[in-house]
Amino acid sequence: MNPLREFELLQTRRQFFGKAASGIGAAALASLLNPKLFASGSDTGPHGALRKLHFAPKAKRVIYLHQSGAPSHIDLFDHKPAMKAHHGKELPDSVRGGQRVTGMTSGQSKFPVAASQFEFKQHGQCGTWLSELLPWTGKVADDITLIRSVHTEAINHDPAITFIQTGSEQPGRPSMGSWVSYGLGSENENLPGFIVLISQGSGNLTDQPLFARLWGAGFLPTSFQGVKFRSRGDAVLHLTNPPGLDGSSRREMLDTLKQLNQTQYERLGDPEINTRIAQYEMAFRMQTSVPDLMDISKEPENVLGLYGPEVRTPGTFASNALLARRLSERGVRFIQLYHRGWDQHGNLRDHLPKQAHDIDQPCAGLITDLKQRGLLDETLIICGGEFGRTSYVQGSIDNPNFGRDHHPRCFSVWMAGGGIRGGQVYGETDDFCYNIVKDPVHVHDLNATLLRCLGVNHEKLTFRFQGRDFRLTDIHGKVIEGILS
Repeated sequence: MNPLREFELLQTRRQFFGKAASGIGAAALASLLNPKLFASGSDTGPHGALRKLHFAPKAKRVIYLHQSGAPSHIDLFDHKPAMKAHHGKELPDSVRGGQRVTGMTSGQSKFPVAASQFEFKQHGQCGTWLSELLPWTGKVADDITLIRSVHTEAINHDPAITFIQTGSEQPGRPSMGSWVSYGLGSENENLPGFIVLISQGSGNLTDQPLFARLWGAGFLPTSFQGVKFRSRGDAVLHLTNPPGLDGSSRREMLDTLKQLNQTQYERLGDPEINTRIAQYEMAFRMQTSVPDLMDISKEPENVLGLYGPEVRTPGTFASNALLARRLSERGVRFIQLYHRGWDQHGNLRDHLPKQAHDIDQPCAGLITDLKQRGLLDETLIICGGEFGRTSYVQGSIDNPNFGRDHHPRCFSVWMAGGGIRGGQVYGETDDFCYNIVKDPVHVHDLNATLLRCLGVNHEKLTFRFQGRDFRLTDIHGKVIEGILS
């Protein structure tokens, strides 16, 4: 049999649909897979980007400062002086309400209340109470909204981080950065629309890992996945030309490769081939744009001083926060920072101050820097973890190095910038910092609000996959109107 004929008979289902999606079958197949593409008033453009925004946007981009491991809201953000009267006493059953516990504390016979070991004071004209561990954040209290009533379903790290980043506890869904990139596109042709920076905290040095699927595109085209920048060597692997290959030779090589890929696309019609072509071209442009981005030598001393002494150390949270500002002014749509080390099951008194020191001045510096440049009003900043920590101890109350277990019922997140009315506290928990008593905010609500600030109706940014329209907020979510400017 002719080898070409044999190949055509053995082609995969994916290749079949790829062929049907090009040429004469394009319109028919597209109408079957996504009828809304051909409906009048469709929100979705031919390349995945929204043709028009649903609302007037307050923000053009997002900086998401994810504190991986779950910071203790009790010791940082949610002032509960009444807990001191209950310190060392058993958490009342009426408060705990039969909540499930993790394997780390399920063997404990007692669940004594542990008041915070750190002092709180009020900051700014708004009078927001913050821990003594966050003095720099206190200086920008009038620019932030502190939400004390966020809650989630997940009680362990991986499903909880997956949930808050993708809207689902199960891996495989697109990350929020991918959704934003898919819906809004990029403002910079020389940098990816979604960039990820990771730092290791000074607290728990053995914190849980972060998987690339957290910034993956899921079932969206792979061109919308996050690009992780490294802190050592080339920011992106293989960005530098290998020895003996100059820029003109690389350009010639890419042109030849593009022709080969184009031939393959014309034969198979697989859209991922076009994604591959686009990514090669982006990588070529990044050879110039990325070194310029990473070079902070021309930053004035007064700007570097905003972020603290660690700003000159690549890979620190301070350094990444400065890079986030530089990415913002270059029009990158979604900038994701992950800071590991917040999982304080023990040694809370020692580890938590170190973690807070890592982020406190850089976060305040980022807000101040953006504000001075006129970028804060168009940049949405979100800072928080995947869940909270328990008001009862993990371990013994008599051990000064006790820790706190995972707590999904309530935790704190702060937001600032584009679309957010600063200088307020939203939501309230009970005297034990255990249950929400006012204005609960679900993870889906948080993500719906993020999209609203960008001018997007979270119910209308969808992608059809396996016969269903998916979205970041699944079938849930409502915008937190009370925090919007």
